[in-house]
Amino acid sequence: MTSAAVLDLSPGAGLLLDGTEWTVERREPHLGRVQLVKDDGTRERMTFRFLANHPQCRPSSRTSAAGADRGRQRKASEDLTAGRLELTELRMAHLLEVATGFRSGDPFHPGPGEPRAEYDPATTTLTERRHAKVAELAALDPVHAKLLGLGSVGYRTLIRWENARRRFGLVGCADDRWLRRSGGTRVVSAQVREAVLAVREETKRMAKVSMRTKDRMIRQYVREEFGPETKVPSYDTLRRLWQEWFGPGGARQRYARSADLPESEGHVLVHRPGQVVALDTTVLPVMVREHVFGDPVKMHLTLALDVCTHSLVAFRLTLVSDTSVDVAMVLRDVTMPLPMRADWGEDLEWPYPGLPAAVVAEFAGHAVAGLPFFTPETVTTDHGSVYRNHHLVEVERVLGCQVLPARVLRPTDKAAVERAFGVIRQLLFEHLVGYTGVDVADRGADPAADAVLTADQLEHLIATWIVGVWQKRKLGEYAPAWDPDGSHSPNSLFAASFAQTGFAMDIPSSELFYELLPAHYVRIDKRRGVKIRGLWYDDTDVLRDYRGELSTRGGKHKGKWLIRRDPRDRRQVFFQDPLSHAWHPLPWTGMPRAGQMPAFGDARASALLAKAAAAGLKPKSDTELLPVLLELIGSNIPVSKWPTQMKKSQRTEHARETHQARAAQADRPTSTAPAAPPPAPAPAPVGEETATVLSWPGRARQTQEAVAGERRRRREAVRPAPVPPPELGHSFRARSVFVLPEDDLKEDPGGPDEAG
Repeated sequence: MTSAAVLDLSPGAGLLLDGTEWTVERREPHLGRVQLVKDDGTRERMTFRFLANHPQCRPSSRTSAAGADRGRQRKASEDLTAGRLELTELRMAHLLEVATGFRSGDPFHPGPGEPRAEYDPATTTLTERRHAKVAELAALDPVHAKLLGLGSVGYRTLIRWENARRRFGLVGCADDRWLRRSGGTRVVSAQVREAVLAVREETKRMAKVSMRTKDRMIRQYVREEFGPETKVPSYDTLRRLWQEWFGPGGARQRYARSADLPESEGHVLVHRPGQVVALDTTVLPVMVREHVFGDPVKMHLTLALDVCTHSLVAFRLTLVSDTSVDVAMVLRDVTMPLPMRADWGEDLEWPYPGLPAAVVAEFAGHAVAGLPFFTPETVTTDHGSVYRNHHLVEVERVLGCQVLPARVLRPTDKAAVERAFGVIRQLLFEHLVGYTGVDVADRGADPAADAVLTADQLEHLIATWIVGVWQKRKLGEYAPAWDPDGSHSPNSLFAASFAQTGFAMDIPSSELFYELLPAHYVRIDKRRGVKIRGLWYDDTDVLRDYRGELSTRGGKHKGKWLIRRDPRDRRQVFFQDPLSHAWHPLPWTGMPRAGQMPAFGDARASALLAKAAAAGLKPKSDTELLPVLLELIGSNIPVSKWPTQMKKSQRTEHARETHQARAAQADRPTSTAPAAPPPAPAPAPVGEETATVLSWPGRARQTQEAVAGERRRRREAVRPAPVPPPELGHSFRARSVFVLPEDDLKEDPGGPDEAG
């Protein structure tokens, strides 16, 4: 328990008022006011009440003895060591016995024989009890009394201890020598300070060196710059000085360099949902089985986290690694409401007050799950190549958000999403079969053999967990600043933003998918269509009116047409009609007209063109490239192409193409979605048997059917009947000048009369 500080308003006393020092020149108690004067001679009259109630008024440390400790934090009992704390508690017990007659200070919990006769408050005065305590302590053995800190205790000492106890509590009973004031930051000469700072700048560029090397460099700098007579502190002093100025130096050298980089934009105060969305990608610590061969593989998890509410507003699983298109689709998912799934109950529906679920479902066109959606204002990412490319910059321009990259090698700039990965690992991934751990040394005996979940099943499981668990989970240390002791979840924080600022429901159209794809500006050939990344695409009905024509576009791409390409599925590109503004798919001209064509992406298309160039092929049309492509995909199926004979990387490539094609089909509006392989079976509940079907035979059969269908089309094509050869002498009779012409002068019933 502490008492309020007393202001000394006697003439000559100093006051600190709003950071300005004043001196009491004259006191007028009959009027209840004082006259203050500053160093420059300015005088002011102020009342006692104003000074006593002013929050920024305190005694000056120059004139007040109580202000001698100003400049350091107040002492606390936690500053005492274990032994000193026991001695302080013993002192306090003696003081409580003098004050109340009980060493605990509580008359309802007396100790054995308490209160003693000489300390009984009912029969003795406070002065008598203090004299009795002085006599008791003086009777102790001098050696024991000194060890207990009770030697040479007199009457005035007890009064001083009691005043300090009432003011500061337990720590007021401690000896001042036990809590000596430290010297603070060490002070060195200007020459040594310059040398230390110069060595600091030099060692930041170098590899990490020991403190002994830094000490040698400091002494060398002082000797060469200021002369050998300049004094330099000892090694221990320089070591402690270095730690006080620059820290212990346990960080890696490259992280220490990046930490010293200046901040370009400063700190951002996040106070509303959607203001800052943090993006990051990590390797999924769970082995899953892909859909083609059934091999256990590791996937990549991309998260989008709202920094204000800590809501996981979007995520995406990609096989092998993500691309800029995958990140663009994650940002698109942030702006789109999440549809309800077949096995989700009403408890996972849109729960936020102020905007009924029926209204959101009417605008979205489907039932909406309880996950926030908005257009992000700022996107925070690291410096990975997938986040630093022209395509993603264009995507962020289309969405109307800005990029705020983290500092180089400073993951703490987006600590919220980094922490989210760890929490998801602890709360979800550790409970799944096939968990690999955070390190190779912590990995199980055979996590690949334990993998039973497919990619679709894991994606469904993560989505259900986010909506049903994460969004309703208490935040703990991430509680908002305006209610740090309250119980809040991402859903409750998002609901609170409704009451504060409302909610601007802006659901983009499905056409946003095409605007987020990479753009190509090309001309339309009269015969072959458009050429995108080495492949030709055409559609007779769509491009009928635009073949060989120039577009009305001006500027940098004057006269060219805009074509959108999905790098995950190169079987078609997308063209927007300038009149109706509708998007139309343009199929690859090399695709067979019968049967289905296996999906292939940018990597396979590049390999196709490279193999054709290496073989010296100069095809007149992309139809001639079809056998080469199908051979790359695996149509021939020789022994070297059997799944058991293929390398793991080759099987992963095939699985990645299939996974990307499925993702592209799911993102694409249904009106332009092409024929695709049948969807994967519905995710099975965790804990039940999840059988994996190897679809590689089906993929190989698909390519064989494509080749067989193309050959059948060529065989069954309708050709004109052969013309029989003419009879002998036909050419002579047709060209002879002696052959009389046939009489074609016939009587015309409706013509004029014959000449007489």
